[in-house]
Amino acid sequence: MNTANLQMEGMLMAVSALCCLLREKGLAEAEEIDAALAGAETALAGDRLRPGQLSSANVEAMLFPLRFLREANRRALPGAAYSEIAGSVGRMRRTTA
Repeated sequence: MNTANLQMEGMLMAVSALCCLLREKGLAEAEEIDAALAGAETALAGDRLRPGQLSSANVEAMLFPLRFLREANRRALPGAAYSEIAGSVGRMRRTTA
């Protein structure tokens, strides 16, 4: 596996843990976290300054981290496995595509 993928996996799990901590401490509700991540996803998907030559696979790759974090936030399971959440995001994408 590409080491960049492993670094991304670690970063996503770290951010997911921080989101859980925000919820546990009462600093943010699940809905607020989801709204922030959804807004970032929308902004990234609609960025008109990106070159039009990006393939749909590249766009999906850019959106994956946000979708992963949104799914992890929905589950609210601090110990959820990366592969379980990532697989769920992939399955959701296939059913909505």
